[in-house]
Amino acid sequence: MNATDTDLAARLDALDRKLDLVLAEAEEVRRLRREVEELKEDFSRIGKDLFRTAVNELEEVAPFVQGGDIAELAKRLLRNVNTLNELLVQLESAREFLQDATPLARELFHDGLAKMDEFDRKGYFAMGREFGRALENVAANFTVEDVRLLSDNLVAILTTVKNLTQPEMLQAINNAVEVYKKIDFDSVEEFSLWHAFKEVNKPEMRRGLGFLIVFLRNLSAHTPAPVPRLAGPASDTKP
Repeated sequence: MNATDTDLAARLDALDRKLDLVLAEAEEVRRLRREVEELKEDFSRIGKDLFRTAVNELEEVAPFVQGGDIAELAKRLLRNVNTLNELLVQLESAREFLQDATPLARELFHDGLAKMDEFDRKGYFAMGREFGRALENVAANFTVEDVRLLSDNLVAILTTVKNLTQPEMLQAINNAVEVYKKIDFDSVEEFSLWHAFKEVNKPEMRRGLGFLIVFLRNLSAHTPAPVPRLAGPASDTKP
């Protein structure tokens, strides 16, 4: 074999390799074309399904929508683009506010639960229930007229309570209660007139009688000051 034959054989081998590459590329192109065709068929089927579904759905709402309603809606949306943007901005601000306020609200909620649990342990709720029962008893045993009279005399009642709660009055009441508690009524003896007269001559009895006489004298001479009355409803006032 001479040099010419060797060179020809090398060229043929090169042509074979190039031909193999061309055939491989052609096969790849055919494969891609098949895949594209299959994809087009899939998209076509999907599009047809979507179109049929849209037609069926639109047939249900067709009696409620006129031909120009969609166009009018589109125009209105275009006219209110700025308004929609402002609304979206407000929604974003509200969302940010909720994100910031949620931890604070959660903390306040937990603090409120803790405070309510503390009130419950201290008996505030039980006391409130008892106050409710007391009000029910008042409503069951007193009439509206009784409550009206109570309100008319509330100032006098409060004035009396104020006077009774003065330190000297409380001390006097406490002394009277202590003395009353020490008396054994089952063992109290009967006094004859002579025995009673002898008891009256004792210093403590004379002081007691003096106190009683002075009290009655001052009581009869005392002129009570007018007690202010609470203002009633406007309908009760006279011109």
